[in-house]
Amino acid sequence: MEFSTLIYIVSAALVVFGLAIIFLIIRRQMAEQKVRIAEESAKHLLEEAKKEADKIRKEALLESKDEALKLRKEFERETKERKAELSGIEKRLDAREDRLEGKEQEIETREKKIAKFQEEAQILKEGLLKAKEQFMEALEKAATLSKEDAKKELLLKLDKELEKEAAEKIKANEEKIKSESDKKAQEILATAIQRCSVDHVIETATSVVALPSDDMKGRIIGREGRNIRAFETLTGVDLIVDDTPEAVILSSFNPLRREIASLTLRKLIVDGRIHPARVEEMFNKAKDEIKAAMMEYGEQAAIETGVRGLPSVLIQLLGRLHYRTSYGQNVLQHSIEMAHLAGMLATDLGVNVNLAKRAALLHDIGKAIDQEVEGTHIKLGVMFAQKAGEAPEVLHAIEAHHGAVDTRTVEAVIVQICDAISAARPGARRDTLEAYVKRLEKLETLAKDFAGVEKCYAIQAGREVRVIVQPDKIDDAQATKLAHDIAKKIETELEYPGEVRVVVIRETRATDTAK
Repeated sequence: MEFSTLIYIVSAALVVFGLAIIFLIIRRQMAEQKVRIAEESAKHLLEEAKKEADKIRKEALLESKDEALKLRKEFERETKERKAELSGIEKRLDAREDRLEGKEQEIETREKKIAKFQEEAQILKEGLLKAKEQFMEALEKAATLSKEDAKKELLLKLDKELEKEAAEKIKANEEKIKSESDKKAQEILATAIQRCSVDHVIETATSVVALPSDDMKGRIIGREGRNIRAFETLTGVDLIVDDTPEAVILSSFNPLRREIASLTLRKLIVDGRIHPARVEEMFNKAKDEIKAAMMEYGEQAAIETGVRGLPSVLIQLLGRLHYRTSYGQNVLQHSIEMAHLAGMLATDLGVNVNLAKRAALLHDIGKAIDQEVEGTHIKLGVMFAQKAGEAPEVLHAIEAHHGAVDTRTVEAVIVQICDAISAARPGARRDTLEAYVKRLEKLETLAKDFAGVEKCYAIQAGREVRVIVQPDKIDDAQATKLAHDIAKKIETELEYPGEVRVVVIRETRATDTAK
């Protein structure tokens, strides 16, 4: 039993061993077959690569031949062009050489002529000197004067003639310079005015605030009017609630207060909670926002006009001018316009442009606080500008811009001129459009009151009055006196910017009819 089991085990082992050998043999044959297949595939790929390489080499060779042919043709073309260009240059050089040779010959000919002319001139000079000596000798004999005496008399007479001629020329030049300077000044002013254009702001004492509904009016008034009383007490502005649909009116002659009140009311409407404590809170927020806005307006004005280095206190005062109007004209816009005009005039006159623009921008700085602090806007402006460290020239221009003191600098005169241009133009200020027409009418009426005046016309925006008189009642001497009397009456009875020129015209006509 044990023997047979051993035989079985040995047989099984032999079988397994045989199968393993067979498996190894088969696996080896498969590996050899794969190697043969791989070798054949590699051989095939190698042949294909060689063919492809030959093909690429042939194509590259053809392309290189084509490129070489193109390069050769391009080289031949460029060579041909260069040869043609060199040929043209050679021809031009030959022609230039021919012209130079011709010019050399011409120069030689001219030099010979010049030498001949010099010889002839020398001969003439010698002859003239000899003739002069003979003439002087004859003159001395005829005039019984020595050469020195005749020379002195001639020089004395010549001096008198020259003095007279110089006086006449000086007078003519003075008249010409005056005429040209007047014309140039008119051109400079006209150009400056044409190049500067600003908006005209009409002054108003009320602002309208829109409401989401009429129910909001009752909430604004509050129980027994406590909300509206708190609002008016804090803002100093009258709040008018009338029948105007979905709107209330804010009334105040102080634009800054009115703007703060308007902003406060708009904030309360948006918030919806309206009571005295909330009114005070929104009022303080509105004041802070307006203060920030004033700084922004001041900085924008400084940037727009190109005035640099302004202290923050002056920038804030400039921003306050945005909420200040004078006869309907926004003072900040008026100051900006003046700065531009001053810069143009200073450039044309050749003076300090930066100083003129700075003084013009700050000339009305006192108007930012003249409604709150006692004193004229000129004194307040000078005081604040001096505290801010402005130059004496700027302080003088501020002080002199209304003629309170005599001007000492050209820049101060420019500021005066710009103020008159900006403020006195018809339409620049609200009252100007009305007062402008009234002033012209009064000018004409005032001149018509004189005896002998036939017609009167105010022209050039009231800068000139032309008076036509009756020639049989007013003679030439009386016309001069009449112009003087009218001018004096205008100075006494009227207020006006700048000057008013009075022109009296006396004309005599004689007519007849040919039959």
